[in-house]
Formats: sequence, structure tokens, C-alpha cells
Amino acid sequence: MLKAEVLGRPAEDNALWVTADSGQGQTRLLLDCGEDTLDALPLSEVQAIDHLLFSHLHMDHVAGFDTFFRANFDRMGRENHIWGPPGTARILWHRFRGYWWNYAPELQATWRVHDVDGREVRTFRFEAHEAFEGMHEEGTRPLQGPLLTTAEASVEVIPLKHHGLSLGYVVREPERVTVDAGQLAALGLKGGSWLAQLKAGARGRLDIQGITHNADELAARLLRREPGQRLAYLTDFLLDGAEQDRLASLLAGVDTLYAEAQYAPEDAALAARHQHTTVTQTAALARAAGVRTLCLLHLSRRYRPGHWPELLQAAQAIFPATRFPGEWLEE
Repeated sequence: MLKAEVLGRPAEDNALWVTADSGQGQTRLLLDCGEDTLDALPLSEVQAIDHLLFSHLHMDHVAGFDTFFRANFDRMGRENHIWGPPGTARILWHRFRGYWWNYAPELQATWRVHDVDGREVRTFRFEAHEAFEGMHEEGTRPLQGPLLTTAEASVEVIPLKHHGLSLGYVVREPERVTVDAGQLAALGLKGGSWLAQLKAGARGRLDIQGITHNADELAARLLRREPGQRLAYLTDFLLDGAEQDRLASLLAGVDTLYAEAQYAPEDAALAARHQHTTVTQTAALARAAGVRTLCLLHLSRRYRPGHWPELLQAAQAIFPATRFPGEWLEE
């Protein structure tokens, strides 16, 4: 299952923390890292984040990076990956070198930062034992299919316009395969390791408790397949008519859309000038894409708390399944 939590407070910096749990393993993703957004997480969870993915490198999306890096700068138990639009590696290189690394020769961690432009991925390697002085280019690969894939989830990129390139992300669980318990009982079979083989795609003859069965016939009768959960994260982007059409098709099948709610409907001209969205534009996108739920985040601080219910109501008038995170309206 996918578990997502919006970090940070309303009208302040936000991030999205996603845990993909297969029951046998977990992948933890952090989408953006604004100031103070990691305060809600235990240190152990910050240290367990597998991938940090930036939408872009404006200050309100990267200001919490020092907290993340302080917890993980010499992490050896897992790989260290950061993703973002072109220029991410160069900007983070300055951050890496912005400390006095007096014990650098004793450090061992390797960090890889990936610049993503929507067509290709350019990877750079940084070594802690070098005090991060070197920016080692490791090559470029075409971006075909998911940006990254683990056993628990895959992440796809959606290029967005925001005074340059910003990145949206779609996180998907793998297809779920379950066993029809009624059909299993009807066949007079008991569970066992053979079911794992069947789920993994066994074909031909399959031995079950000393009796040979046809795996293809068993799979057709016993296995039920359904899409895994999907969520999308879009923040800081221009949304006009052409963009709505393009994005709606890319968001098809998404269960929950986490998207910015920077401006009120009456401030549409200001939103366009700054290449942000209004709450009603975001709601119209959710409706056009056919998502199940829209969660609004990244509110502009220009609106006082008393105005927040009005913003939510304006969005709900277009897309009723719209909400704010958690207890935002109670703060």
C-alpha cells in the first residue's frame, strides 16, 4: 500500500513523505524538502528515506535540506540518491561543500545526484571522503518509462512549467496479485510455497504436494489482478487550457492528487504571472483527470487562516472530493 503524509504547516513550506509497503519491504520517498518539514518525522525515519526528489530548487522547496543531509551525510546502509531538474547537482554541490569536513578522510558515503530534464537523466557522483570536492559525471541515460523503480513502487516524471522546468511525480505500486480463497477451497488445495511461484509467473507443470498441476490453468482460476495504488504530486506550475489537457491525460488512473493551492480564484492574474495555480484551476484539473481525491497544499501566506475554508469551498464546488491535509483547518 501507499501511505502519504503532507509535511509542514499551512501557508508555510510543505513536502510529501511517501511510504510504499509491500508487506515484505518498504520504499520511502521524500518529495521536496522545505524548511522545518522534517520536524514531524523521527530521526530514524529521516535516516530511512531512500530517495529525495525535488520538484525544483526554489528556496521554499530546498530550505530543509540541511536537516536531511545532517542525518544522512555518511549513510552506508543504503544508497544515497537525489533527483531534480537540470541544475540540481550543481546547486547541491555547493550545499555539500558548505561545511567544514574536518574528518572527511574517515567518511565513506557516496551520493548520486540526478539531473532530469524530461527526456534524459544525467548523473553525478559525490564522495564524502573527498569532502565532496569532486563532481564526477557518471553519464547520461534516456528517460524511457519510470524514473526509478524498486520492488515496492515506481516513480514517473511529469515536466511542468514554472519559470523554467519543474518536475511533477507519479508514484505507482506494482500490480496487485491476490488468490481467490473460494476457488482455492473448491479445488481442494492448501496454500504453500507453490502459490508464491504461481504469483511470480510459473508456467507449465507445477508440483503441489506430490501431484502435478497445470500452472497456467491454476493461474487463470485462482489469481486475481488489480492495479496498485497511484498518487501524484504537482507543485509550482503554470496551468492554462493546453496544460490542463496535457496533464489530465498523464494523471489518468491516479487515486490521490497532491497539488498546490497557491491562489484564490480572484487572483488568477497574479497566479499566471508567477506561474502558479488557483484552487479552482487545480480542482478543474482533478475533475478532468478523473482522480479520486484532491489534496490541496502549498497555500500562499497572503491568505489568513479565516480565508482557508473559502479556498476549500471554492475548490469543492468544482471537485467535491477535495480536502486539506489532516488538521489544517483546525490550526
